[in-house]
Amino acid sequence: MVDPTTLGDGPATETTSTTHSNRKVLFEWVVIIVIAVLASLLVRTFVFQTYFIPSASMEPTLHIGDRIIINKLSVDFGTIHTGDIIVFKAPAAENCGTKVADLVKRVIGVPGDRLTSKGNTIYINGKPLDETWTHVEPLGTPIGHVTVKANQYFVMGDNHPDSCDSRFWGTVPRSDIIGKVFLRIWPLSRIGFL
Repeated sequence: MVDPTTLGDGPATETTSTTHSNRKVLFEWVVIIVIAVLASLLVRTFVFQTYFIPSASMEPTLHIGDRIIINKLSVDFGTIHTGDIIVFKAPAAENCGTKVADLVKRVIGVPGDRLTSKGNTIYINGKPLDETWTHVEPLGTPIGHVTVKANQYFVMGDNHPDSCDSRFWGTVPRSDIIGKVFLRIWPLSRIGFL
């Protein structure tokens, strides 16, 4: 009589089953990782992106070293208003220091607005701009008489005397706007919506 514990089929079948199970688990993990990476790339490309603040032009709202998140869909499917903080491609005419690919500034004028300044007061369509956000004066370089054209935006840093902005290189085309800043994530002591 043959002892069933000595048959070769039992252990081999168990080993084959274990190997098949391990391969299935490995395949599932690879699929999960690939999906996660693709989802992350899609989100970064089309929805949210993080940025680092390298200069003091947006102080006191944003400080050097702050990290922010922008919402790209708010530009693609929304509207841009006076007071919004945006990230946009640096204009070719921008030559105020170290060249960077993208800039962050506050929208001061939208299409159709007529802007000018007198002293430290910015006027939009003949009325003083109600700067409800914190900012640094004096204004510094004044705003000449500017009418913002269709699909263009006039932007300035909140640190008026230390900002290279539309006063120097003109308006920003909507097509160059990457997204609206909506959240500061670093430093943790200053985390919050903007």
